Amino acid sequence: MKFRRRSTEPGSADPGLDTEIDDELDGGIDGEVAAPAPGGPRDVDEIDDDIERLDLGSLLIEPEEGLELRLQVDESTGEVQAVMLAGTDGAVELRAFAAPRNGDLWSTIRPQIAAEMAQRGGVADERHGPFGAELVCQLPVQLEDGTVATQPSRIIGFNGPRWMLRATLLGRPAMEVENAQAWEETITRVVVRRGEGAMPVGDVLPVVLPPDARRVEPPTA
Repeated sequence: MKFRRRSTEPGSADPGLDTEIDDELDGGIDGEVAAPAPGGPRDVDEIDDDIERLDLGSLLIEPEEGLELRLQVDESTGEVQAVMLAGTDGAVELRAFAAPRNGDLWSTIRPQIAAEMAQRGGVADERHGPFGAELVCQLPVQLEDGTVATQPSRIIGFNGPRWMLRATLLGRPAMEVENAQAWEETITRVVVRRGEGAMPVGDVLPVVLPPDARRVEPPTA
């Protein structure tokens, strides 16, 4: 499987919209543990099958024919910020975050994402989808030739035990919600590994490359 790097330097289009939540440590909160969405995505402790998955640290990805795995990298630090699965008609960007044991982080950050989208000149409409509340967004972005286009995206959040997975659909599955079932099923097959250490709520869970992985740089013009 090929790995492609995608820059997150200022000025690059980033449909994920990183949002700081607060400095509260999720490991210090007691209470009822949130359950992942029925059918997935699942927590690593729930996995008892023999399916081979690509281990990226906080995310375990089941390879699918026709999808290429790409990594979104912060060029200033070299850290992997997100995982993207790209196909011929669209893509899905995946990010996992530390969350409190008994909280609903997705409900907390939805209005923050919508507000930041508005600050960047876009719009974010909340709707009820197959996984509950989600955001359907339109964001103006500048292309390499200087022209401005509109980037549609559909952001879905899943609360898990001490984690939240944010999936951002791009391309056709964002524009044609009724025809996005295959992409939605891809999201449900994702497995999240939170880890045991305490982390600030809202911090991105680390993504790491397997030892034998080979990074492939996108071609230059």
